[in-house]
Amino acid sequence: MIFQIARLMVLGFVVLTVVYVVVSLYSRSVRREKLEKEFDEEVQTGDRDAFIEAGMAAYQGSLRRKLIWGVYIIPLLVLLALLLANFL
Repeated sequence: MIFQIARLMVLGFVVLTVVYVVVSLYSRSVRREKLEKEFDEEVQTGDRDAFIEAGMAAYQGSLRRKLIWGVYIIPLLVLLALLLANFL
């Protein structure tokens, strides 16, 4: 039983990692497109690449980026709660 649970957790971790990478790349892509559009429509002066890189640096510390970690945290907490409820 323990080995089956361990195998399930490893498989789940791999699946969650793939989901995390896809969601993270998609979110970064959407943010970059938004910055490019903002520069083209509103700013139009200065260095476009520097503007986009500054925006992406700000994105690194944003709440949205941190919330993507929920892809790992929420399913693992649910699984842990179910396992504990089963054993208690």
